[in-house]
Amino acid sequence: MHTQPWLLIPALFLAVQLILRLSRAVLSPLKDIPGPFWTRFTSLWYFSRVRHGQFEQDNIKLHRQYGAIVRIAPNQYSIDDISAIKTIYGPGSQFAKSAWYDGWKHPQQWTLFADRDIKRHADTRKQFANLYSMSSLVHYEAFVDHCAGLFMQRLGDFADKKQSFNLGRWFQCYAFDVIGNITFGERFGFLDRGEDIDGAIDAVHRVLMYSTMVGIYPEWHPRLFGLLSKFKWSGASGRAYIAKFVREKIRNHETNKIEDEAVETIKTQNFLEKLILAREKNPAKVTDYHLFIMAQTNVAAGSDTTAISLSAIMWHLLQNRDSLNKLRAEIDEFAARGNGSLTFKDSQDMPYFQAVMKEALRMHSATGLPMWRVVPAGGAQLGGRFFSEGTVVGANTWVAHYDERVFPNARAFRPERWLEAEAEPERLKEMNQMYMPFGLGSRICIGKHVSILEMSKLIPRLLQDFEFTPLRTTWSTQNYWFVKPTDFEVQVKRRTNELST
Repeated sequence: MHTQPWLLIPALFLAVQLILRLSRAVLSPLKDIPGPFWTRFTSLWYFSRVRHGQFEQDNIKLHRQYGAIVRIAPNQYSIDDISAIKTIYGPGSQFAKSAWYDGWKHPQQWTLFADRDIKRHADTRKQFANLYSMSSLVHYEAFVDHCAGLFMQRLGDFADKKQSFNLGRWFQCYAFDVIGNITFGERFGFLDRGEDIDGAIDAVHRVLMYSTMVGIYPEWHPRLFGLLSKFKWSGASGRAYIAKFVREKIRNHETNKIEDEAVETIKTQNFLEKLILAREKNPAKVTDYHLFIMAQTNVAAGSDTTAISLSAIMWHLLQNRDSLNKLRAEIDEFAARGNGSLTFKDSQDMPYFQAVMKEALRMHSATGLPMWRVVPAGGAQLGGRFFSEGTVVGANTWVAHYDERVFPNARAFRPERWLEAEAEPERLKEMNQMYMPFGLGSRICIGKHVSILEMSKLIPRLLQDFEFTPLRTTWSTQNYWFVKPTDFEVQVKRRTNELST
């Protein structure tokens, strides 16, 4: 019985691929860079480790085992070197985002976060950066205050009923409602009962999982997206849902057909109103598509990052009572000056609170995978090695934040390290250069100031009015780009005058 010739084609293809991979591994000028064995030949090792959802810890261990530069996949390297990080992400960098980011957009569209075109991203960011600036926060503070007040009511309900609850989940409800208020001038309604309104939270989570995994094999994204969009359980379907959701919000906003729930509006200018005014002023520069992508960016990225950061702050304070007591004393002192209430400006003037936020976000940053970039034309010298054009390199925020050379005793929560470093300018400069919970350089998170506003308005109120008891001393997290806590269970009681003295 003779083998049909066409059956040999797949075998021949596999053989050619194997030979190519072996030759690249043997002939590469970077062949001596260490890493797990299979990373020389395939991305499957990286895919498998990311799928387990703990890659931020894997990445730290890799660098402690292999050194400052580690091979993650063929032609893909994780870097832990301060000078290299400045080169890759610093101002004026020509290191474009890698193809991994293609998984974070519709195959035929572009978005601000995933845009690999350096010039277009710079132009778009410049056009809309003022909407996220510190000076714009005055327009959003009332939206945040409104949601913070509702959050406090929900905590009061839990305290009165003596019920335990997942604080991380409620932080996400808060952050989602805030971003809805800021973007569209109306809450989504998550803070009412903690329920997932129309499956929006689930849709965002499915997008995270799909985009994180498909980005490792970005060539498959255009082939899978259309097919998977038909299935509700898929991340592609989640992306389609969010896109539809945002378009409906914009259409309702523009035609004044918002549901009765939107009566709960606040007399200040929301994000979408600012965008519409900009479009009316200059429709050639601010298009309908700009309205869509900027609003979608807020919804898709604006809730998880802030919720994770809020959880990080509270978790580390609850595990470190001395820091909690010190911060609470500072909050009480500042509140007494303002007849019991605290403004955003007050929070910015509280040195220990600022140190606490910085230390918590150092220890638990929202993003937990390397921020992959492509070496530009001409190649680049990084960490003492030359990387040719097209090589994919990146630094993981968690690796940088747990670098013992920069942050001694890095696994200890010590807000004081930031205050102590103020007396040593060079040390503080190095710490700030390796501190990147919102990214670095031109690709730093555009919503950074809004997230800080949300945290600054809520954390002091929580500590003023409530006592929290965590129900465990360790928590579980899941890392699909965002490192989300899954079991931040607490009990809460109202803080009495006796407790506050």
